[in-house]
Amino acid sequence: MAGSSDSDTASADRAYLTGVLADVARKDQEALHRLHERTSAKLFGICLRISGERQAAEDILQNVYLKIWDRAERFDPTRASPITWLATIARNTAIDWRRANSRHLSADTEDAATGIADDRPAADMLIEQSQASERLHHCLDELDERPRSAIRAAFFGGFTYAELARRADVPLGTMKSWMRRSFQRLKACIEHG
Repeated sequence: MAGSSDSDTASADRAYLTGVLADVARKDQEALHRLHERTSAKLFGICLRISGERQAAEDILQNVYLKIWDRAERFDPTRASPITWLATIARNTAIDWRRANSRHLSADTEDAATGIADDRPAADMLIEQSQASERLHHCLDELDERPRSAIRAAFFGGFTYAELARRADVPLGTMKSWMRRSFQRLKACIEHG
């Protein structure tokens, strides 16, 4: 019965956050405070993993909550869970910060271009469309180890394709192919699973 209890807790958390986001959309400052108390640790972790700097992560997190305040009315609980929506905002804000504060820009235009993560919405779209994190993790587990690790590093660590290729010691084109095929497999698994 532990699974039922976990499911009940997850449903209660989702309902709570959905209600709080609805209050934030009505510009209720107390609701924003409650949302911050409930989600800041998780969102800070995302910001810290991507930025790699504690002070920067704190600054990024502040920007995340400003964006949430401005965008709360756009949250659609039929498209994504509240925490997925919030985590996507944190991830994108942290990646934007990382790009803007990159310390090693190359003078070579081609090298500079490969250092930028692919902005196609596939990963975010897949996650937003996924109603249950168990389904996403199940689908990730269906992938081969190297592409699965690359996807996790890209999404949770904010690594670019060029960085992933260096880490895996494969050509950039190979990494892009892995990612593209893996995203296609993930999408098919989530939609038809």
